[in-house]
Amino acid sequence: MYVFIEIMDVALHYIVEICTILLELFGIAVLVFTAVKCFIKWIKRDHRHLRLNLAQGIALSLEFKMGSEVLRTVVVRDWEELGILGAVILLRGLLTFLIHWEIKNEENAIEKEPEA
Repeated sequence: MYVFIEIMDVALHYIVEICTILLELFGIAVLVFTAVKCFIKWIKRDHRHLRLNLAQGIALSLEFKMGSEVLRTVVVRDWEELGILGAVILLRGLLTFLIHWEIKNEENAIEKEPEA
């Protein structure tokens, strides 16, 4: 029975690591895609809603990154690692809050713009 539990523990560890890497990869892909798209719009001098689109992409990217950090808590082994993980989650949560605040302000500014 002990061997079975050990095998399941190792399997869970690898599954969580793979899923964590995938979520990190999705976050990076979203961020790069959004940045390239916004850069192309900036080059074309199409600045309408550029800041809003970039902020929304960054926010979505951070959500994926936060998901990977939460998933990583499943395999934490000691208190030092948990403290570092908690600090990372706290910082990313704060960044997400600030970006959502910026998105809200940008949406309000867009609503107040006169129609062209």
